[in-house]
Amino acid sequence: MKKIIVTGGLGYIGSHTVVELVNNGFEPIIVDNLSNSYADVYSWLGEILGHKPQFYQIDCADKSAFNDVFKANNNIKGVIHFAAFKSVCESVAQPVLYYQNNLNSLLVLLELMNEYSIGNLVFSSSCTVYGIPEGKIQVDENTMLQKPNCPYGQTKIMSEQIISDVADSCEIKATLLRYFNPIGAHESTGIGELPIGKPDNLVPFITQTAIGLRDKLSIFGNDYETPDGTCIRDFIHVTDLANAHVKALGYLGKQEERVSRFNLGTGKGHSVTELVKTFEIVTGEKLNYEFVPRRDGDVPAIYANADKSNRVLNWTCRYSLEDSLSSAWKWQKHLKKINFKIKL
Repeated sequence: MKKIIVTGGLGYIGSHTVVELVNNGFEPIIVDNLSNSYADVYSWLGEILGHKPQFYQIDCADKSAFNDVFKANNNIKGVIHFAAFKSVCESVAQPVLYYQNNLNSLLVLLELMNEYSIGNLVFSSSCTVYGIPEGKIQVDENTMLQKPNCPYGQTKIMSEQIISDVADSCEIKATLLRYFNPIGAHESTGIGELPIGKPDNLVPFITQTAIGLRDKLSIFGNDYETPDGTCIRDFIHVTDLANAHVKALGYLGKQEERVSRFNLGTGKGHSVTELVKTFEIVTGEKLNYEFVPRRDGDVPAIYANADKSNRVLNWTCRYSLEDSLSSAWKWQKHLKKINFKIKL
């Protein structure tokens, strides 16, 4: 069985990808320091999979500790690197923290991959690398990268460049996956989005408001140059996103170029107001929300052209916006049912 190291494997996207890996015959090895995830997710993965994968609670920037993972496991065929801080707002407030964590962890990983002759890397990048796109708001992989609105996005641009430089110098091939906006939860309702503290993402704020954990939802800005004045995003179900990582691993085996880049999105843009209204229709819940001033770091409008991913990776989205929001709501109700204490 092919072993795949999954850094940040107990996080939102990482945990769903662990499930997809097992379902497709891989053996994931989880590396996570639990700085932005709950230890409970490990037990929940065990319930979904019928067994608990290997798990190392370490920081990827700690080379000595991370080296022990590589040393203890033969036949590692690749790495999926999720581990990074990811809050746009927090990165604006604490840029040094983001540059230290996101870049150092990647540099240590690349060192170890080279030392242990592990040649396949799938990297968790972001649509923030496109900044505020000039002209059309539907971007493809050839769209010129713009300076991001936040340090988080800048760490992704820098990480992509670091990976490209390293791939040119040694036997590493990489696939850079530029995510749009993951939402939703696993069909089992066993795992889902579980932010620590005040959510930075929209959907968990919506579901926490609907279930009574938050008094109201704040929508940041209704004066953008969009049809209803609110930001436009491409919302993709997290399981579809996770499945793309399995496809990317398969593609690396036949990839001719040293580094490839793929957008992962639905190819459709939805405004924040549209998302809120769709949630209300799908769930029958009426949301208490208000419009507040714009938030630093937000891009007015962007969504994916995912034709390359559809064609080259043979990957498509299976879930609709309604499916995604319904699963997110079921997940929130499940947390309430099991009396899980969310860190607010």
